[in-house]
Amino acid sequence: MNILYCGDKNIEDGLIISILSILKNTNSQINFYVMTMKCGDKQPVSDDTIKLLEKEIKNININSSIKKINVDEYFFNDPPTANLQTRFTPYCMLRLYADKISELPDKILYLDNDVVCLKSFDEFYNIDLTNIEYAGVFDRYGSWFYRKNIFKRDYINSGVLLINLQLIKETRLFEKCRKMCKEKELLLPDQHALNKFAKNKLILKSKYNEQKCIKSDTVFRHFSTTFKLFPFKTQSIKPWHIDKLHEVLNTYELDDILDKYLELKGKVV
Repeated sequence: MNILYCGDKNIEDGLIISILSILKNTNSQINFYVMTMKCGDKQPVSDDTIKLLEKEIKNININSSIKKINVDEYFFNDPPTANLQTRFTPYCMLRLYADKISELPDKILYLDNDVVCLKSFDEFYNIDLTNIEYAGVFDRYGSWFYRKNIFKRDYINSGVLLINLQLIKETRLFEKCRKMCKEKELLLPDQHALNKFAKNKLILKSKYNEQKCIKSDTVFRHFSTTFKLFPFKTQSIKPWHIDKLHEVLNTYELDDILDKYLELKGKVV
C-alpha cells in the first residue's frame, strides 16, 4: 500500500500521530511519501522526523518505507499565484503536483495530517479504481452548497483521497486544477478545483472520512474544522490538542497512540 502526506514542518505532530495510528491497524507493507518544501519562513518536514518515523515503520514491517520528497522545483516553476495569500497555506495545494513526481506509484492514498486511522483500511485501499480518478467521501458542509447537479450531492472532501495517479496523468486533472489555482482565488483552492474538474470520481461511505465524531464503524477520523451553532463559531481541534480532545470532544480512543506520540516527539531534535 502507498500513502501520501503533504506539508511543511508544522505538520510533524499530525504526521507522527497519523502514521502511528496506521501502524497500529495494519502490519502490511506500506510505502509512505511526504511531499514538502521550503516556502518563505516555513521550513520543510525535518530529516530527523523522517528518520524517527522510519524506525517505527520498519519495526512493524521491515519492507515498509518512508520517503521525503522536496517539491520546491515543481511548485515555484508553476505556483498557484492567485491563492498564495489566502487563509490556506500554499502547502494545502502540494498534492496537485503529485503527477509530476516520478517516485510516486500509480495508486496512492492521500491523507491530511489531521486524519487518524481506527481500523484496518485494506478493503478501502483495494477498491477498484479502473476508470476512476479518485475516490472519497462527501464534504460534511460543502456537499450541501457546492454541487454540479443541484439535485445530487457530489462534492468530495479532499482530506482522504484514494487516487488513481496513472489515470489523472492521462486526464490531466491535476494540471487543470493547478491552472485554476494560478488564475482564480478560491475559498478551498485544491478541494474546489478537484471537484470542479474531476469527471470520474467514486463517492464512498462516511466511515472512510468521518468528519464529525468517531463511530463504531469509523475507519478514518478526520479532525477537520467544524461549526458550533450556540453560540455560532468555528471549532478546530486536532489530534495533538490532547487536552481539548478529551475535555471538548470527549475522545479517548486515541490515548495509546498519543502516549507513543509524546514519547517520540521528545526524541525529535
